[in-house]
Amino acid sequence: MEPILQTSLSFAPWMEARTRRLPGVVPLDPENWLEVDSAYGAQMALRERLLAETPDQVHALAPNAEPAAAELYQMILGILPSLGFDLQGGRAICPDGRVVALDPTQPLMTLGRLVQEDLCLLQADPEGTGQGEHVLTGGVLCFPSGWRLTEKFGRAMMRIHKPIEIYTDDLGARVQRLMDGVQPGRGLMRGTASHSDAFLADPRSEYEYDHGSAASKFIRVERQGLVRLPETRAVVFSIHTQIVRTEALSAEQAALLAEFPIRLAD
Repeated sequence: MEPILQTSLSFAPWMEARTRRLPGVVPLDPENWLEVDSAYGAQMALRERLLAETPDQVHALAPNAEPAAAELYQMILGILPSLGFDLQGGRAICPDGRVVALDPTQPLMTLGRLVQEDLCLLQADPEGTGQGEHVLTGGVLCFPSGWRLTEKFGRAMMRIHKPIEIYTDDLGARVQRLMDGVQPGRGLMRGTASHSDAFLADPRSEYEYDHGSAASKFIRVERQGLVRLPETRAVVFSIHTQIVRTEALSAEQAALLAEFPIRLAD
């Protein structure tokens, strides 16, 4: 299978001091939350196949997250026209020409056929345990980098990140404060970068660490957003994945990558 690649990176976390260090969070302009890039058509073709052939692997929604999924659905539908979508008569004509039926009874599955971003719903204490830690209660995740939705679904943030050595209790507490503090209309963004062997959809068990090596020909960047839904108060974790050949980097991106190389453990 030919790799699905972008022609350039729209965001590279190593370019700024703020996004190089953990957790590397910066403000997110709501107008720039979602993106349609040069790999839209190829990525969406793969999404369509995964959603049709393996829906139980790439989609999950807890009953207590259904109101949040419905709110997210309506929010994103309101954004789509600015991204080049034509909404008419209960359907969306996408930038690649596909026609997608707008089905509010399947909000995450429908959004998964429309946008490149993987979308996860995180809710604080959804079961009323008094713990307050955000839990993964819904998601459409077609392009994971070394994890599986089925393994993380229903788990709290610290447990989700347990296999990641750099995700210490201190870092987890800082991330939880960010999750608690994100407000409607004022999202947050961070990015990750890794050496890649160009597998866009790379689901693996949480203890399988191999993400590529310094000899890999590709660089994978995830532009991750945190957005608060104003009514249900759920937090949306969005992931826009770009993979490029090293020669597709701009001269400035290449120069700063040489100065601030990607850590293989990231």
